[in-house]
Amino acid sequence: MKLKSFAIALLGLGLSIVVLELGLRLIFGFGNPPLSQADDKTGYRFQPNQKLFRFGKYIEINQYSQRNPPISALKPPNTRRILMIGDSVLNGGVQTDQADTVTERFRDRLGESIEVLNASAGSWGIENRIGYLREFGAFQSDVIIFQIGSSDLIQRTSTGNVVGRDPSFPNQRPWSAIGELWSRYLSRRLVRRALIPPAYAEARSPEDKAAWFARNRQSFSNEVRSLRTTPETKNIPIIVLYTPYQNEVLPTPQPPLYKAEFFALLKQLKIPVVDVHQAWSSIPVEQKSEYFADEIHLSETGNQAVADLLVQQLCIQAKSTWCKP
Repeated sequence: MKLKSFAIALLGLGLSIVVLELGLRLIFGFGNPPLSQADDKTGYRFQPNQKLFRFGKYIEINQYSQRNPPISALKPPNTRRILMIGDSVLNGGVQTDQADTVTERFRDRLGESIEVLNASAGSWGIENRIGYLREFGAFQSDVIIFQIGSSDLIQRTSTGNVVGRDPSFPNQRPWSAIGELWSRYLSRRLVRRALIPPAYAEARSPEDKAAWFARNRQSFSNEVRSLRTTPETKNIPIIVLYTPYQNEVLPTPQPPLYKAEFFALLKQLKIPVVDVHQAWSSIPVEQKSEYFADEIHLSETGNQAVADLLVQQLCIQAKSTWCKP
């Protein structure tokens, strides 16, 4: 009798595990995360050619580690391209459906035969973005837009040593959905946060912040000058999309560290800026509160608001023919 009861309990436990595993996979997409790979130039980037669903959101990574469908390296005839390069704010992460990313919302506002490429990864610093350009080039783009956030100005360059170690940067599929739930979310909160270094170490002291701002400033300046002197890219307009943290616009606008110095550099380099921080500082608190999914990342509404600002820069201020009538 005891053996029978034990067998029934064991069977029940097994069925519960199977149901939990299937539920986590089919409903939430656990067991199938976006995969990364270490890379000499970018630090790390997404592994090419991925299609997956996570938390009800569709994610597609093409052959060049962009959050886009596959593209041709050579720009098709009668097509115009915009290359956007950024971090998780531009990428959108697993909490954002492919159709709701900044680049896709921006693309929806443009005319026919225009591609908007999304080259991005979580925690990419300025030098990581530059590394992507140096590895893959500009894809014959007609415009290059650097998305640069407030923290990027003082951020250390991210490295690939977290790939395969930090659960946020897996390089292979987890053995099970339950295993991923534990290793990436539960144990991370309990133990792993103290054991695994982050993708980048934040500059903390005033001296460290000043040193990294100086380095990032110089790296960005050098890259702009390189783009403008290289035959393939010398005529490509460069724009900066400057994005703030939530606490820099809510509830009361705050001046981000080194923003003034960085904008002085952009003026010197004659680079136009889409200043989201300034644009959102003057709108009602209730409205801009809807623009953030958390203290760093944007909501779908926020992505649309950024896309609208890009349209204003590209179509209205530049008086171009890029946008729909």
